[in-house]
Amino acid sequence: MGSALRSLLFYILFVLWTLLWAIVLLPFPLLAQRWRFWGCGTWARVGSSIFTATLGLRIHVTGLENLPRGPCVIVSNHQSALETLLLWRYFPRLAFVLKGELLRLPIIGWYLPLSAPIAIDRRAGRQALKQVLEQGEQRLRDGIPVLLFPEGTRQPCGQIGEFHQTAAALAQRVGVPILPLALNSGCFWPRGEWRKRGGELHLHFGPSMAAAGRSAEITAQLREWIAAEVQRMPPHSG
Repeated sequence: MGSALRSLLFYILFVLWTLLWAIVLLPFPLLAQRWRFWGCGTWARVGSSIFTATLGLRIHVTGLENLPRGPCVIVSNHQSALETLLLWRYFPRLAFVLKGELLRLPIIGWYLPLSAPIAIDRRAGRQALKQVLEQGEQRLRDGIPVLLFPEGTRQPCGQIGEFHQTAAALAQRVGVPILPLALNSGCFWPRGEWRKRGGELHLHFGPSMAAAGRSAEITAQLREWIAAEVQRMPPHSG
């Protein structure tokens, strides 16, 4: 089966699954937060499984032993919407920093608030930074890991953008470790392309870092490690 047919099959199954689960989630805003996370995580885990099964995607994960037992700030390069599904496989609770426009998406946007995201207006500048620090601190003190994409926007497969220092500042503010993550998801779910691809997707979790020192230095170390890991990953889908 060619990639076009596989992609079409994925879209059909993913939409059907999303519509079905949206009905199941209708009462979840009235439930306790742990059930809201379970509802969001179940949708994401099944959705990512649909993707891997239909596209023939293999997932290679390293560094799971590095995941902290308590809350942490996860810092990842950003290539695709796919990683926002895949990471629910490894974290039962997860708060994303995301752009507020996503909350206006039909169906998916309606239920995103169940996962306690930090939805920002990227044009708000310092106000957006303040929001991430304040709401991120609240999530972390509640024991919820916070995921940030310091590039701010998706990058093409194999490329790394500039990192902002918000993640380091948040970790320092609360006193939690930083968990670096490198991935190559954009090789398989490219931005702006409807056709998806199979192959071997890599997720590399690095050793957690203490948020000690200047934010700029911590951010530079994170970017250096992630960039080096991405360069070692297969550059193309299989």
